[in-house]
Amino acid sequence: MAGLMQRTMTIIKAKYSKLLNRAEKPSETLDYSYERQLELLQNVKRGVADVVTAKKRLQLQTQTLEQNVVKLDTQARQAVSQGREDLARQALERKSAVQQQLQGLDGQIKQLEAQQEKLVASEQQLSTRVEAFRSEKEVIKAQYSAAEAQVRIGEAATGIGDQMADTGAAIQRARDKTEEMQSRADAIDELTASGALEDFTSDQTPLDRELAQMASSSQVDQELERLKKEVGAGAPAEQKEIEK
Repeated sequence: MAGLMQRTMTIIKAKYSKLLNRAEKPSETLDYSYERQLELLQNVKRGVADVVTAKKRLQLQTQTLEQNVVKLDTQARQAVSQGREDLARQALERKSAVQQQLQGLDGQIKQLEAQQEKLVASEQQLSTRVEAFRSEKEVIKAQYSAAEAQVRIGEAATGIGDQMADTGAAIQRARDKTEEMQSRADAIDELTASGALEDFTSDQTPLDRELAQMASSSQVDQELERLKKEVGAGAPAEQKEIEK
């Protein structure tokens, strides 16, 4: 049972793949692939922009903390000058905490910078591949269009195409009908000449046509007798000329 199901699925996949191949147009598939690559490139660019934005935000925060460090150091000095060691200690403790924050921000900024470099490199590589694909896509589309036009011209010239096949069939039907009509016309002429059919377009009756044929035959007989006499009369004179 499992073998039968597997075979059925294989047949279904094969037929489905064949249908997809018929429906697929290379130009549309290439354009869709190019659009998908452009979307990926845009996503990478947005990623680079997000990383740069985050890095700038941390850098601004770093600047603020550095200003606080300077301020706290100044306050600690003033407190010492006024004999307020307790205030000076508080200022220095806050200064130390801010410096620790600065160290953490520096590490985060360095990580973002490394991530930015990787994303920029990936963006450049992807952009190069997308541009190369775009050029190759246009070449393939042009070649496919030329091949498709050549096939259509060949089909039109040889009658392989569906439209030309219909046209060829129509021409053959017209030829068959013309030959049939010509045969009927010849048959009618032959039957009319033999007298089997009466020609209603002529004012001669069958008797008139028969008498005309007899007169024509009599005239031929008379012409033949005249020629025989002329040839017979001229034969002795020609013989005498030969004997001389």
